[in-house]
Amino acid sequence: MSPQSHLLKSSSLDARTLARYVTEGFTGGVAHPVNEVAGPEALYDKLLQPLHRAIPDLQRHPLIALASEYRGAHWEMGTGYIVGTLNEPLFGIPPIHRSVFLRYTEMVRLEGDRIAEWYLIPDFVDLMEQVGVSPLRQCLGAPGRILSPMNEPNLYPSGDGQATLDLVMAMLANLGEYDGARLESMDLARFWTTDFLWYGPAGIGTTRGIDGFRTHHQGPFLTAFPDRVIDNHAATVAAGNFAGTGGWPHMHATHSGSGWLGLPATGARIELRVMDIWCREGYRLRENWVAIDIIHMLKQLGVDVFEQMQLQIRH
Repeated sequence: MSPQSHLLKSSSLDARTLARYVTEGFTGGVAHPVNEVAGPEALYDKLLQPLHRAIPDLQRHPLIALASEYRGAHWEMGTGYIVGTLNEPLFGIPPIHRSVFLRYTEMVRLEGDRIAEWYLIPDFVDLMEQVGVSPLRQCLGAPGRILSPMNEPNLYPSGDGQATLDLVMAMLANLGEYDGARLESMDLARFWTTDFLWYGPAGIGTTRGIDGFRTHHQGPFLTAFPDRVIDNHAATVAAGNFAGTGGWPHMHATHSGSGWLGLPATGARIELRVMDIWCREGYRLRENWVAIDIIHMLKQLGVDVFEQMQLQIRH
């Protein structure tokens, strides 16, 4: 069991027991409103204690878990759900006293069997929707829970992932060839199966096929952020038919166009915390699980999602 799994299941967890699982020099980040975390005590105070208090019976249910070496260090990436009963408020999200499924995506650097870096994006917008609050417009893609990979050994798959990683990197380079006007300037058919699934975060949703991806995510996003650039890889992880990459932040962009999530252009230059995990089938990519800290993005654009949530709750 991974050390992060222990931290998300131990009913006796307290600040003193973190030394078993977290290095003294621990650093990391969690989606807004937690943000940067430095040191074991901050991890306990800002994330673990609020989670255990709000969801006392929480369990970690991974859908994908990958591990490989990157620049001489051991990294893991994964996605899945934190499952349990929301009995107390979590960062102001009201309790409903029934089961919730908090989607998470993570990048973890281990030193031995302890966590040295942990970057975690829980989908708090999706959790808000589960408790009956919708602070964003209805997503263009399909809402709801994401799926595990089709017909793949998704928990720590074996085998060299270099072929998958090479395909992912070639695809990302192709996305960088966007001419600023035509989505077709990026030849997705070279890299994606015709029926691929793109599992986006709440607010965007899941899309299917190249047309669905362009209509429900890529088109609105590139209209709003045409100069977006991936300029920081915290790590890349690859094993078998899976590969993942991400950064904190992972991208920068200027909000120079209108329409994304229904927002007018602000002209703001922002950073994006993003993590992606892909699954390859033959010579093309079949599925993509995507985590974006949308609440952090919107905060930089002048929209406070937690404030919008509280306004809805009060009215």
